[in-house]
Amino acid sequence: MGRGRSTTLDDLSGLPWPVPLVSGVIGYYAIRHGVPAWMANRGGTFGQAFASHGDALAPLAWMVLAFCMLAALVSFFRSRHRRRLLDTRAGLDSIAALGWRDFERLVGEAYRRQGYSVEETGLGGADGGIDLILTRDGQRTLVQCKRWRRDKVTVNVVREMYGLLAHHGAHQVRIATVGGFTRDAAYFAAGKPIELIDGQALLAMVREVQDEARSDRPAPTRTPASRIAPVVDTAAPAIAAIPDCPRCGSGMVRRTNPRADTTFWGCTSFPRCRGTR
Repeated sequence: MGRGRSTTLDDLSGLPWPVPLVSGVIGYYAIRHGVPAWMANRGGTFGQAFASHGDALAPLAWMVLAFCMLAALVSFFRSRHRRRLLDTRAGLDSIAALGWRDFERLVGEAYRRQGYSVEETGLGGADGGIDLILTRDGQRTLVQCKRWRRDKVTVNVVREMYGLLAHHGAHQVRIATVGGFTRDAAYFAAGKPIELIDGQALLAMVREVQDEARSDRPAPTRTPASRIAPVVDTAAPAIAAIPDCPRCGSGMVRRTNPRADTTFWGCTSFPRCRGTR
C-alpha cells in the first residue's frame, strides 16, 4: 500500500529547516514590497493605483510566511526525531521494535550521516517498494527497507528492485532488513550492483555513525560498513564463490567485523545458526 502523493508542505518540510524559513522571508518581502514597487515603476494609471493600495497584498504575504514557517518547524522536529531514532538504538531488538516508517527514517539517517543526500520518495510503504533514493558523487542508489526479523528477504524482492535500476536511472540497489536473505537471493545478487544489508551489517553501520557522532568527527566518505553479496570475479561462477554453512548446510554471506577489520563467512540463518568460515 503506497503512501499517496506528496503535498507542497511535504516537499518543503522534506528540506533542511533553514531552507523553508529563508524562502518564507524572501516570499514575504517579495509580495509585500517587491510587487507593489515593480508595479509602481511600470507607471500608468493601473500601476499607480496598485502601488497606492499595496497593503492589499499584506494578507497574502503573511500567509506565505506562515506556511513556510510551519514547514520549517515540521522539518526541524522531523530532523530531531530521526537523530534520536538512530542515537538511541542499542541493538537489533531495538531496531526491530520500530514501526516500518521509523525503520525507513533510521536507515535514511544512517546514510545521511555518511554524506549522502537522502530523498524519502513516498513510493514504498509497509509492503515494500523504493523507500529512499541516495545521491552522492553523482551516483544514485535505490534503497528498499524491510523490517523483517523472522522472515528472510526472498529472491523475488531482490529481482524486482534490480529491475528498477534502468527505469529510475540509478547505479545501485540496496536492500536493508533486520533479518537476513535467502540463499537464492544471495546467489542472484552476487556480481551485480546489488547490496544486501542484513541485520548484523545494519547494526554495524548504525554503531559506526553513532561512534562518529559521539567523537564529534565528520563522517568520512567511504563505502558502506558491510556487504552481504560482494562483487565476485566475473571469470568464476557466482555460486562457487558462496560456501555452504558447515553446521546446517544453508548458504553463507560475507560479513565484516568492524572492530577487528576482518571479514568472514556467516550463515544466512543467523542467529538460529551461528556457523562461520
